[in-house]
Amino acid sequence: MTANNRCDIHLEPGRTIKLAPEPNAELLNERELADYREHRYQFIQWLLNEGKNPQKHEGYSEYTCYETGYRTARFDKWVWDREEQYLWPPTPEAATAYVTGSVSERDIANATRGKIEEALQRYFRFVATTGGGDAWEHDQIWTSSGDDAPRDYLSRDERRQVYQTVLSGDDYGWRETSLVATSLDAALRPVEVKRASTDWIDLANNALRIPREDSSKNKNNWTAALSTRTVTALRHWTDARAEKPMYDGTDAIWLTREATRYSSRSLARLLRRIFDDAGIPPAGRDVTWYMLRHHVGTYLTQEMDLAAAAEQLRHTSITTTAKYDQSPIEDRKTAIEDL
Repeated sequence: MTANNRCDIHLEPGRTIKLAPEPNAELLNERELADYREHRYQFIQWLLNEGKNPQKHEGYSEYTCYETGYRTARFDKWVWDREEQYLWPPTPEAATAYVTGSVSERDIANATRGKIEEALQRYFRFVATTGGGDAWEHDQIWTSSGDDAPRDYLSRDERRQVYQTVLSGDDYGWRETSLVATSLDAALRPVEVKRASTDWIDLANNALRIPREDSSKNKNNWTAALSTRTVTALRHWTDARAEKPMYDGTDAIWLTREATRYSSRSLARLLRRIFDDAGIPPAGRDVTWYMLRHHVGTYLTQEMDLAAAAEQLRHTSITTTAKYDQSPIEDRKTAIEDL
């Protein structure tokens, strides 16, 4: 069977995975369509036969393959619309933009958002292992189990411990202190840490100004408020940064010790190290940089209204912010004590 003749894949009971769903096919010329159908055929076969555990040649259930097939096709179309051309393989940057933008803003349950993330993670495992593309370093934002609240966040006391650890610890400096402080105020996503430019810093107005082209949602210019403590840390860091040769020729606010931009993975490693040094137990939580963002969302929603929280979190829809409208455990503990 040639690439031009790849057939749609029929599953039980009565399900069919179209290799090129109609909305996708309408955007492609004959050669692009043949190319895309071939990639899709290989991807679905990989899901069915080995995607779950390649070493054991264990695939996913037909239902999971069906759902994954259509969720990734929708992502592909989003990429082509965004780039105004057919592209394959997709890039990790596109996946992050899709999840934090289109998926975040869609009027769907957070459990559905989590399933979309899982589908894309399968897609990029295939791309990285067999498709010649790059892996997607992504810490899942939403759980697919049906719990709409953020999964893991810092308590107020843990926030203080985290900051005190980077402020006082011998293994940390103004780089880590300013990075943690800014993220605890501005709820920075990992991709925003990666893109953060010195042009964003507005110390005179206690603000971090994220231009539309650098925003993960790529829709609005955003201004995140910063505390006086964070402004102090950033001022010390920008002075120290100017003396470091590794920053010559780059406008990145923060680089790792290897002189590379931070990624989800390197940020998670940093936070786990801070947890260890501070003696904070993970307590069953995934220790990722999103914990800091979820902390800001949870407590800012408690202290202010949803509109203010949405602005600080850079949400274009208050529906997205509403998932943080929950009572933190220490508030519930106080209420229980008072009963």
